[in-house]
Amino acid sequence: MGWTCVLAEKPSVARDIARVLGAKESGEGCLKGSGYVVTWALGHLVTQCDPDEIDARWKAWRRDTLPILPERIPLKLVPGAAAKKQFAIVKKILNAPQVERVVCATDAGREGELIFRRIYAFSGCKKPFFRLWISSMTEEAISEGFARLAAGSAYDGLYASALCRSEADWLVGMNGSRAFTLRYDSLLSVGRVQTPTLSLLVQRAREIERFRPEDYFEVRARFAPGYEGVYVDEAGETRLKTREAAETIAQAVRGRTGRVEDVQTARGSQPPPLLYDLTTLQREANARFGFTAKATLDLAQALYEKHKLLTYPRTDSRHLPRDMRPKIQKVLQTLPEPYDALLPPKERFVEPGKRIFDDAKITDHHAIVPTGRRPGNLSENERRLYDLVTRQLLAAFYPPLLSETVTVLTNVEGQRFRSVGKTILDPGWQAVKPPLKPRKAEEEPALPPLAKGQAAPVEKAEVLQKRTEPPKPYTENTLLAAMENAGRFVEDEELRRQLKDRGLGTPATRAAILERLIEVGYVQRAKKALLPTEKGKRLIAVVPEQLSSPETTGRWEKGLADIARGAMDPARFMDSIRRYCAFLCQAADGAPAMSFPPSPRPVKKRVSRRASGKGKAAKPGASRPAPRRKAPKSDV
Repeated sequence: MGWTCVLAEKPSVARDIARVLGAKESGEGCLKGSGYVVTWALGHLVTQCDPDEIDARWKAWRRDTLPILPERIPLKLVPGAAAKKQFAIVKKILNAPQVERVVCATDAGREGELIFRRIYAFSGCKKPFFRLWISSMTEEAISEGFARLAAGSAYDGLYASALCRSEADWLVGMNGSRAFTLRYDSLLSVGRVQTPTLSLLVQRAREIERFRPEDYFEVRARFAPGYEGVYVDEAGETRLKTREAAETIAQAVRGRTGRVEDVQTARGSQPPPLLYDLTTLQREANARFGFTAKATLDLAQALYEKHKLLTYPRTDSRHLPRDMRPKIQKVLQTLPEPYDALLPPKERFVEPGKRIFDDAKITDHHAIVPTGRRPGNLSENERRLYDLVTRQLLAAFYPPLLSETVTVLTNVEGQRFRSVGKTILDPGWQAVKPPLKPRKAEEEPALPPLAKGQAAPVEKAEVLQKRTEPPKPYTENTLLAAMENAGRFVEDEELRRQLKDRGLGTPATRAAILERLIEVGYVQRAKKALLPTEKGKRLIAVVPEQLSSPETTGRWEKGLADIARGAMDPARFMDSIRRYCAFLCQAADGAPAMSFPPSPRPVKKRVSRRASGKGKAAKPGASRPAPRRKAPKSDV
């Protein structure tokens, strides 16, 4: 029987797979043994050609060559000696006579599928291939994955989706960036995800700039036997527009005796949080530790790939498949110190059921959880992230947080004052995972026992002057949330429903989008805040709404998901993208006058990967404005 070639995405993953398969003999760029030859890529080894490599006419940035719409986008090797050397090794192995079949062992997802398929095609390999689909790099997971390999054709839809995403980004980035760069004589990068993301930041900045603070007043009274209340009107509003109105109320109740008019008691139950997907992990790590989204992704990837402590991190699922119950039980039973002491005792252990174990809510990967291995030598930040994920899993098996909220209305001379007190009856899961901002006792202090009709002498009544506050700038935490839930920015009700579970980009790409916006000078960090620069604001002012709106990219993400599950023809999707690129070029011609800082004219710069917008440019000159046209109707 011939050999099986296993192609992994990275050397470290290949070594782990080789160890499980018994491929112990070192070769050039590979490991061999037990009927396997395990080799690896270095991420992307094959990428799309630049425009000038397809047609020499596209080397110079000229308006009369736009839109750039090749029938197909050919492939080339990623520049660099290391990539060229490794591809030569992989190609030789794939086409070796003794190799009879191939196993795709790249990351289980859209991008991993694209990496393998491009290498496979560019090497000219025609041998049958199979798919390894695993979410953890433990020996058990690898062994089980090889025991249930699927035919490569089972993932043709995923590959088609990945290819459409890649080609759409290339087309939109190349055409949009060139068109707007030529229009304004300044290097401007646009993209189908980065531009709507920038738009969110610019819209928030405008809201803050336009905000005008207003003073308002509240009346607060202190009652015997030791509780406070704030004045509320008939509508339940606490704010008063003038000091005079507030002083009138305060004067009317000073020294008087009120009575408790109503006492309402409500019990609350807050279930444990769901497990982490990448975006929620990035958000919480930013809120707790100030980690950037990229830093969190890098740490999670190291904990997955290098330390084998976490499952695959680039996931958008917060659930686990039902057949993982035994594995999770084993993980819980083998937790190292100090986590073993945090396992809920038998009488407190709660089986989470479908809240956590739900096959219907699993996408390409399940939620991020510990693998059960014992941590070794971790950096401080790796330890922090591992701690977050481990406590999140533990919390899932704790009872809910139970609280009691008491709301009291006290009537003094016809003026009502509301008092709210909260008591934690059972911290539940918060015993193992404290809240980000622990509740302060003075925020909702427990009220003394009060009964309806009870006398309540006013000990003090004061007027408090306050001021409305502007919206807060986005942080990476809140911007990631906005990207994930971009559907809420869409007015169309039907589309909003369609976008409920989709957003701008994917969990795996959002960190790179934020870094890209900073790299091209559209966004800057100010401590934890992300602020648009003047360049970023001006770009959003001139691009068409179809490019800056989350609605457009949301439609595309839905289309890509439909392609992956076989519900949309990829050709239909790409036809829509091509029409859109033509529209972008026309929109740039008719864009309003605007001054941008001049950019160096990049004679030798390479047009960026995907939608970056950098490129080889002849002398960019502003095109004469033309009438603005409506965007073509999208099929996706």
